[in-house]
Amino acid sequence: MIKQISNSYCCVGLMSGTSLDGLDLVLCQLDFSNNTWEYKLIKTRTKPYSEYWLKALKNALELGGEDLMRLNREYGKWLGEQVKDFIEGEEKVPDFVASHGHTLFHDPENQFNFQLGDGAALAAACGLTTVCDFRSMDVCLKGQGAPLVPIGDAYLFSEYDACVNLGGFANVSVKLNDKRRAWDICPVNTVLNKLTNYLCLPFDYNGEIGRKGEVLPGLLKQLNILPYYQETCPKSLANEWLIEQFYPCVNSFINESVPDLLRTCYEHFSLQIASDINKVTNGKILFTGGGAYNTFLIELIQSKLSGELIIPSSDLVEYKEALIFAFLGALRISNQMNCLQEVTGADNDSCSGAVYSGK
Repeated sequence: MIKQISNSYCCVGLMSGTSLDGLDLVLCQLDFSNNTWEYKLIKTRTKPYSEYWLKALKNALELGGEDLMRLNREYGKWLGEQVKDFIEGEEKVPDFVASHGHTLFHDPENQFNFQLGDGAALAAACGLTTVCDFRSMDVCLKGQGAPLVPIGDAYLFSEYDACVNLGGFANVSVKLNDKRRAWDICPVNTVLNKLTNYLCLPFDYNGEIGRKGEVLPGLLKQLNILPYYQETCPKSLANEWLIEQFYPCVNSFINESVPDLLRTCYEHFSLQIASDINKVTNGKILFTGGGAYNTFLIELIQSKLSGELIIPSSDLVEYKEALIFAFLGALRISNQMNCLQEVTGADNDSCSGAVYSGK
């Protein structure tokens, strides 16, 4: 699929996930030779969101049109300022920035999506060519607009039989019958963090609170029979699904203790994750994302998994998605297909992403 392209890029990748942990920044080198991509992580950083940005991002869905557009511009400028600070003092000026943005709306069935973070404002603030809005073209081509990471899994992490990211949602990417398949499995950190917030804590460190709880059989049954889990890929999840289907199940047990609610969600997530993976491979499975640090969740998944669960270095655990968005940007800059029809269900492959020139 890859044609002759530029051989080398120094670039920045940006990722902001639904769990609102912060902005991940990666400075990396991407080199292409002998039909093979290689990457080198030069520098990484996570910029935690301030109270202002946590509130603004959490409440963004409630804004009217004009206020939302103002926030979009403001957040884009803030992203650019973080990039400028991140690369200050670096010997080599990056060729471009690739930004995922922060997902607010994801409704592919109605061909509608929106990632917050104006690319023009970002480019103006940091002075670098900026690639952003990676999902829109695929959604307009009647695809899910997600997941986008699988093309990076195929070319940067081909030694693994499957790649799983445990972020706000869990997703898996795997090669089946010479085609790349990928889908969102279930929520993870978005739900765990929300429940832990009831105890005035930001997250369940190592799963220690959930470990103390007991499974609520009634809730577990309700969660396991949600229609999404019977659907076939391509399929994807978003906050809209949580609000409409997942949280009503949890809310019907809201008088139960937080540890019991957490323990039940852990059981549900581990069942769904292991079940989906066991159906497609018993080989080597790479696990990354913040959930890979959750000892209790990993123990539960491992106990149900047929294959070998592999957790890499902390840099990859935390920054693999930002790295892959830098890779998507490299493909976009060189006019290569970076969004796969076989993954998203779109009418065709596409070279997706809006490009804004820097200074």
